[in-house]
Amino acid sequence: MPDLGKYADTVLSAYAASLLLLALLLVVTLWRGARVRSELKSVEKRIRGNG
Repeated sequence: MPDLGKYADTVLSAYAASLLLLALLLVVTLWRGARVRSELKSVEKRIRGNG
């Protein structure tokens, strides 16, 4: 790792914030995908039931 000098805290906190935001984006994406998949299954059941 390069010597960041007096900017080490700033740079490392920026990396940490970026990783945290990427992890949050991943979790939200997976959660939303599961929710949409569940809703689609329920719609398909309703369509098959009426058809």
